[in-house]
Parts: sequence; C-alpha cells; structure tokens
Amino acid sequence: MESNWEQIIATARLVSLPEAYLNLKQVLDQPDYSMAEVAIAINRDPALTARILRLVNSSYFGFSSRIDTVFRAVNMLGSQQVYELALATSVAQTFDGMDSAVINMAQFWRQSVLCALISKNLAKACQSMQTDSLFVAGLLHNIGHLVMYQAIPGLCQQAMIQSQEQARPLYLVERELIGLDYARISCELMRQWHLPHMLRETGRFHLEPDRALEFPLQTCVVHIAARLTEAEGNDMDDLRLNPAALAVSGLSLEQCKAIRRHAELEVAQVLSAILPADIAC
Repeated sequence: MESNWEQIIATARLVSLPEAYLNLKQVLDQPDYSMAEVAIAINRDPALTARILRLVNSSYFGFSSRIDTVFRAVNMLGSQQVYELALATSVAQTFDGMDSAVINMAQFWRQSVLCALISKNLAKACQSMQTDSLFVAGLLHNIGHLVMYQAIPGLCQQAMIQSQEQARPLYLVERELIGLDYARISCELMRQWHLPHMLRETGRFHLEPDRALEFPLQTCVVHIAARLTEAEGNDMDDLRLNPAALAVSGLSLEQCKAIRRHAELEVAQVLSAILPADIAC
C-alpha cells in the first residue's frame, strides 16, 4: 500500500502548473502590485489571454457588453477573481494531452465544471462566502484522480469496476484496494502547488465534510455539489449526503436540486472557455 502512495507522489511531483500562471502568481505575491502589472502578466501568454477573455464573456459572468481586453477584465473583476480564473484554466492546460485510453477526459472535465458551477451557485445561496473561490474548489475536488490514472492506471480501473459491480462509493473501494483515495491526492497536489488552504481542505474532506476544521461550510458546499454532480440524469433522490451537509450550509434539498438543474444550462459554454478545443468538444 505504501508503494502505491510513493508511486503516486512521485508522479505528482512531475506535474507543474504552466509558466504563465506562475508568472501571474509572482506578480500577485508582491504587496504593491498594480492592476496594470496583472494585465501585462496575463497578456504575455496568448493562450491564457484567450481563455480568460472567453470565460469573462461566457454565461458564467453574464456581462451585458463584451469585454475585449484583459486590462478591462482585471479592472472589472479584480485581481482575486482573475487569479482564480487563471488557475482554473491553467489546471486544465496542465493535464492537456493525457492519454484518453485511461480516462475519458471530456467526461472528466464536464463533471468537474458542473461541480464547479454547482459549488459556486450553492455558495451564492448561502450568502456568506466568496462564490468564485468555490467555483475553483468544485473544479479541483477530483483532480487527484488524474494523477492516480497516470501513476497506477490498472488499479484505478479495477477500483472503478469493483465500485460499479458492488454499488459502493468509489473512494471506499480505493481505500481498500489502493490504500488511499483520490481526495488525499487532490489535497497533496494542491499543497505541492502552494494553493490556498481552503482549496486543500475542501479537496481533502469533501467526502467526509464533518472532518473539516477550518472551512466546514465551504467543505459542505463542495460535498453537496459533488453528490449532485454524480447523480445520473434527473434522478437525485439518493444523493447519500452527509447528514451535516444541509445543516451546516442551511440549504434545503429542493434548493440544491434546482441549482443543479440551472448549472446544467451553463456547462457547455464554460467548458469551452476553460478547456482546449479538442477536449471541450
């Protein structure tokens, strides 16, 4: 079991975020940065510029007029939101080209974007947290699976088959078969990338939100969003929610179901804005 952990971590150490994102983060880490410096850092990379402008002009924001420049986007959204959008698109770019024989990447990212949109809108319904940070938390909650599929594809496929045959949650099968679950790897990868602790805690504990210590509300939101995402079609009667999730969030089950249905309408446009064209299609 320990060898599986070491093998996965060795693979995780090879996964780094794009230079364009790292350059942007370096600017934002300075205490006296300007909005112009943020825009310049983004504009240096045409691909990042294009993805951010596509996302800013998508239904995710719903601005009435088109935003044509990064400088305008930065000034309208603020540096924090722009950073989070850059992070979201950069993570997708990092895993571009992954072997689709191991995992259906189009399906993986569609599920991830759906979870991100549901998380954002659940957070908005809670009226007590930053919604865009929850978009990123929902998007990255499952990112550990991509590292596992690269490091130990055979065991991962075996876990998926057993989960389906036994009608058991995948993470429980992973713990028995592999000795760890994808959430642990998601957290480790985000730690390696020096991402905010909120993202790490929601990634680590969204399966068991009652274990979250610093960000219990955010973790419950991602837990609910992940369960809603996994629901097939409109069959949301058996979500297997942690009992604490609705109590901590203050949300009703009907609210959650309505938010999922609304998020379905936004997925395609947001997906095409974040991902490379060959995956988004």
